[in-house]
Amino acid sequence: MSANEPDADVPFLLYNQTLNKQNYKRKTMASSSKLSFILYVSFLLSLLFPFSFARSPPPTTATLDVSVSLKQAQHILSFDPQSSEPFSETRPVSFNSSSSSSSGYIFSVPLHSRGSIRKTHHTDYKSLVLSRLDRDSARVDSLTTELELVVNGVHKSELKPVPTEIKPEALSTPVTSGTSLGSGEYFTRVGIGSPAKLFYMVLDTGSDINWIQCEPCSECYQQTDPIFNPSASSTYSPVSCDSRQCSSLQVSECRGGKCLYQVSYGDGSYTVGDFVTETVSFGNSGNIKGVALGCGHTNEGLFVAAAGLLGLGGGPLSITSQIKATSFSYCLVDRDSAGSSSLDFNAGLPANSVVAPLLRSRKVDTFYYVGLTGFSVGGHPVQLPPGFFDLDQSGNGGVIVDCGTAITRLQTQAYNALRDAFVSLTRDLPTTGAVALFDTCYDLSSRSSVRVPTVALNFGEGKSLDLPAQNYLIPVDSSGTFCFAFAPTSSSLSIIGNVQQQGTRVSYDLAGNRVGFSPRKC
Repeated sequence: MSANEPDADVPFLLYNQTLNKQNYKRKTMASSSKLSFILYVSFLLSLLFPFSFARSPPPTTATLDVSVSLKQAQHILSFDPQSSEPFSETRPVSFNSSSSSSSGYIFSVPLHSRGSIRKTHHTDYKSLVLSRLDRDSARVDSLTTELELVVNGVHKSELKPVPTEIKPEALSTPVTSGTSLGSGEYFTRVGIGSPAKLFYMVLDTGSDINWIQCEPCSECYQQTDPIFNPSASSTYSPVSCDSRQCSSLQVSECRGGKCLYQVSYGDGSYTVGDFVTETVSFGNSGNIKGVALGCGHTNEGLFVAAAGLLGLGGGPLSITSQIKATSFSYCLVDRDSAGSSSLDFNAGLPANSVVAPLLRSRKVDTFYYVGLTGFSVGGHPVQLPPGFFDLDQSGNGGVIVDCGTAITRLQTQAYNALRDAFVSLTRDLPTTGAVALFDTCYDLSSRSSVRVPTVALNFGEGKSLDLPAQNYLIPVDSSGTFCFAFAPTSSSLSIIGNVQQQGTRVSYDLAGNRVGFSPRKC
């Protein structure tokens, strides 16, 4: 074929080019339509679920001062408690417990950690921590056992003390309450009798009956103060068997027309004696006459150090009920601190408190339940089923605030969710083995401070309490091991413990059914 002859394939090639262009155009239009459809669907979904498509904000963090925590841990081992300030005999106000006049008057007494009034015999910090955790586990067992007895309709009068041998090492533990409450890390200083004699008493929001060791002693344990002598008080008065106070006891007996009380504990500990009324003095704030309390002549068990117990529970025999307090509050100093704070009655809630509902159980009136809805870690809510912490009609479930329990206990599902959320945001921290009831621990021996995700308690209606880092990551030895200070429980009852409450004034508005949390109001 010559160069001037037409190419026979040209029309065919032109046809293919045209066809390819049309196919490309159709594909482009189809892709464009598909992209438009995807964008349109995404737009609709973003309107329906706006937060699903928003970029998650970075987790919020708090600073844990490792070096300060370890220095404080070392200090408590060598700290030698100083003698208490002398008690003033000047009491400007006096009330009777049967009068309503005291309900508007503010009473205030000092509050101390156990370590600030009694030198520890432990020579290393880890052994001190382990002994605390042992006492704490005993207390938690007691609270959950008490609840189970009530829920199952078992009355305490059906229980009897179990003979037990008190081991020598148990003599370092403080007063117990409930069914082997065992913890007793915080004490207050009150006066008993007229003229008033000062005694260290364990604070206990988990029990109601106030009691003190009394002479003559059939069997008494070691305490810091001299044992109370009823014959030296002009206001000591036995309670009659037909009195309202005697009938309010769960276990009582009548002998010679006088009421006897007995409080028994699951580990074999107990206190037995006369149920009486006495004058209780609150430092310079005033005193209350006619407060019903146990005068224990036979006391055995893990009660060492304190002279007795001040019950702050919600039952009719607690000190709060007897003085008709409209509110009470306390601020718990760090248990490794030698500092002190105060226990106040009728002072109301401080300004800017994080307020939550105060709930009461129909089954047990002692415990203070709080309307906890969940947690946040790093500023993000931890996923739990709605109503997970609700208190039901049978008395199961719910969350109580307790000054005697150290480590917050959560139902296992809630604990696992909280722990996993925390672990997911601390992958940069070196981990180490479990310690006692703590399964999440870190080796911070090479750090002076670390940034950790925030942990907050949520109470609904957008209210939450941010915990300081030292309230959920605590040292368990003096070499730099820190553990996540929460623990699981198989019980339906969850407990907000005093480690999480440290440095926060906790106010119980009994008249308004509210609980207030006020950080840095000590």
